[in-house]
Amino acid sequence: QVQLVESGGGLVQPGGSLRLSCAASGITLDYDAIGWFRQAPGKEREGVSCIRSSDGSTYYADSVKGRFTISRDNAKNTVFLQMNNLKPEDTAAYYCVADIACVVGPVVGDFGSWGQGTQVTVSS
Repeated sequence: QVQLVESGGGLVQPGGSLRLSCAASGITLDYDAIGWFRQAPGKEREGVSCIRSSDGSTYYADSVKGRFTISRDNAKNTVFLQMNNLKPEDTAAYYCVADIACVVGPVVGDFGSWGQGTQVTVSS
């Protein structure tokens, strides 16, 4: 059974940084992708970033390119999302998701295995 546990969210001022962590267990070879998604109240879900287990390829939504960096520590089965130059529009619940393929951008429907989420609030 896949388990994903996120941590690292919090309150930060605009321009600040946070690093989210996703500790994964039970991941099988069927799951080639670990991604970060976010959802704010009244907004659609958005795939923010993703990393492929097979070759380490990374993907980013246009809204975060140049500011967010995804990485992984295979020894610890952990995926990180370094978020720099945070903006108020980055405020959302962030979820770690394991799936068969990477997806970024607006998404609908049910897919993958999701963690419980961690809240990121960017405000002065």
